[in-house]
Amino acid sequence: MATLPHQEIDLLKIVKKVSDSKPECGLGLQLPLIVRLPDVLKDRLESLQGAFELAIRSHNYDSHYQGVYPVKCNQDRFVVEDIVKFGSPFRFGLEAGSKPELLLAMSCLCKGNPDALLICNGFKDLEYISLALFARKLALNTVIVLEQEEELDLVVDLSQKLSVRPVIGVRAKLKTKHSGHFGSTSGEKGKFGLTTTQILRVVKKLDKLGMLDCFQLLHFHIGSQIPSTALLADSVSEASQIYCELVRLGAHMKVIDIGGGLGIDYDGSKSSDSEISVSYGLEEYASAVVRTVRNVCERRSVKHPVICSESGRALVSHHSVLIFEAISSSACDDAPSMSAFEHQYFIEGLTDEARADYLNLSAAAIRGEYEACLTYADLLKQRSVEQFKEGSVGIEQLATVDRFCDTFSKAIGASDAVRTYHVNLSVFTSIPDFWGIGQMFPIVPIHRLDQRPAVRGVLSDLTCDSDGKIDKFIGGGSSLPLHELEGNGGNNGGGQKYYLGMFLGGAYQEALGGVHNLFGGPSIVRVSQSDGPHSFAVTRAVSGPSCGDVLRVMQHEPELMFETLKHRAEECGQGDDGGMASAAVATSLARSFHNMPYLVSASSCSLTAMNNHGFYYCSEDDYDDIVADSAGAAAPVSEEEQWSYCCA
Repeated sequence: MATLPHQEIDLLKIVKKVSDSKPECGLGLQLPLIVRLPDVLKDRLESLQGAFELAIRSHNYDSHYQGVYPVKCNQDRFVVEDIVKFGSPFRFGLEAGSKPELLLAMSCLCKGNPDALLICNGFKDLEYISLALFARKLALNTVIVLEQEEELDLVVDLSQKLSVRPVIGVRAKLKTKHSGHFGSTSGEKGKFGLTTTQILRVVKKLDKLGMLDCFQLLHFHIGSQIPSTALLADSVSEASQIYCELVRLGAHMKVIDIGGGLGIDYDGSKSSDSEISVSYGLEEYASAVVRTVRNVCERRSVKHPVICSESGRALVSHHSVLIFEAISSSACDDAPSMSAFEHQYFIEGLTDEARADYLNLSAAAIRGEYEACLTYADLLKQRSVEQFKEGSVGIEQLATVDRFCDTFSKAIGASDAVRTYHVNLSVFTSIPDFWGIGQMFPIVPIHRLDQRPAVRGVLSDLTCDSDGKIDKFIGGGSSLPLHELEGNGGNNGGGQKYYLGMFLGGAYQEALGGVHNLFGGPSIVRVSQSDGPHSFAVTRAVSGPSCGDVLRVMQHEPELMFETLKHRAEECGQGDDGGMASAAVATSLARSFHNMPYLVSASSCSLTAMNNHGFYYCSEDDYDDIVADSAGAAAPVSEEEQWSYCCA
């Protein structure tokens, strides 16, 4: 459905609302920031449901579609709760692949449609299967999907002990294989599922136990980002044949679960040749599935099954936007060209070998042989570095050689014009798929869109790691069109802030992100459409993990660390005004534990240089307050209360 003008939301206005201080009527949150848009999530779910309903009507299909959301894609409480709420009219359910995911799915579905499916995938032990059987006792429509043949014995034994009649499915290991990166778990040698031989043994065992009526679902998954409907139809056709065979063998089959694989078009190419795109839309996908299942079942005279899919990436990717700042850029060195005197000084300072390189370079330039010029310039620089290492030239001469070669490269148009933009972000935390598998996401500025970008740049994050950069972009480029930073950025540069947005990152990134360099996750806001002046309302806001939070993840104890540092400050602050100085340091330290690990713009930084025993204290207002408190006769504050006060 097209967005109407009054429904548009300006991301920059959201950033301003979120990042402005509370006295300025903002929320006082720090970037980076994830903006969740539940209205987009609702639209995606309804669009998926609508596509299948249209296909069912078009192909005269005699059953219905009933999807589930695989919570592994984004386990955030409010994302899962929104999906259960929005999907309730459609009997939309959840899929779990681990015990904690099963617990959250059980809890959320207690508020959902009672007919919604709870699909239990993943490797299972006694506790997992017990939870799934308890879910059936709680009147949840639970299906235990066998990933390994031996799981059947556990299901049978526990169901008899708990007096629960289970509903069982199997994951079939199809012959059809998805050849791309995301299809590495498909085919006969895939990580998951049962072969046809193993499925037959499951049927015989259930028949012997009088439990063949419990076998009701067939599941398969050939990988994410299925590139074409032709491959999709191949896999669905193979699975439908297995489904019909199971019906023939006496299983009480009701559901065919086609798994995930519904792809999204990250790069806009709509091409099956790209691993980050697909050549179909929702309606084509649904039509291919429904048509294929119907054709196979009609030929085999089998009742049409309920069609289930586990489309996670296609549901949640669009509803989330990651917004971050470019805080500075490594601009090209715009040093003025050499004067005649400086040029002569440069030549005279060269060794005989280096002067020969210079003369060769000059001769090549006169002849217009620019490739040769660059070769001689490189030789000149390399020779100068070697001589610097030997101690035969000083740093001034080395810098002069660098300046000459850079000036020369610019003069012939051979200098690298790509800049490095330093962004207030951790790639490992917020975009782990880029680092891990080279997954590209659309990244664009969210403002100044009426201005033509003047430079090209790559993005470098805050981590002390050479992999912490983004240098591959949608469209195959190794740099991104960007605007000049005004005043060199909004952090230490003191200029206007420059915001970038990464889109289609709502699936997997938050769950996969780590704490490399102890950078935690971003702040998160939930933004809904409203009739207000800016067309949006922030319905939930959560600050990102603080320094203390990420330290706790690695088993540190911030409270004890604070006490240690406070005690050291008191020891080092002996003398005039020592009490006031140590109190100011303690407050500043506590605030650092409480703040997020990311950089703070100079205008809002709480640290101000003050000449008191070499320490850096809080802002002057905070310092004055501490001085006043220290001078008064108030009762001493306990250590626990002081920690709480400092963190408030």
